[in-house]
Amino acid sequence: MYLRTAQRKNKNGTTVRYIQLAHNRRVNGTTQAEVVHNFGREDQLDTDGLRRLVTSINRNLGEDGADATAPAAGGGVEVTGSRPQGAVWLLQGLWRQLEIDASLKKILGVRRFRTDVERVLFALAANRAIARVSNRTGAVHTPP
Repeated sequence: MYLRTAQRKNKNGTTVRYIQLAHNRRVNGTTQAEVVHNFGREDQLDTDGLRRLVTSINRNLGEDGADATAPAAGGGVEVTGSRPQGAVWLLQGLWRQLEIDASLKKILGVRRFRTDVERVLFALAANRAIARVSNRTGAVHTPP
């Protein structure tokens, strides 16, 4: 997330700037800025309100804001144990976040297959990512 300015020109030639809180989102393979909140015109900006927001964010990040792993004010959460969810679950989340499933469905269109091609391709990719052993040679492929 970041603060950005957008501007426009009035009919009388003056320029008006607006302050916005935005973040980038990938849509159809391109990155687009999505406005989360519009703070309004720069000349009418509530600077005290923004300072309170910054103070609140820094309080939740730690005194100086540098330690993002610090627990929130008022006590933290202590992890007492965890269970593995599996590599396939993680890869499925990445597959959907990168919108590979939607892209494949768009590319495949209305063709009629007896199997769900997107699921088959996911299974092949996940198998390769989890067990990086070649079926031909039995050698383990390690990245350079």
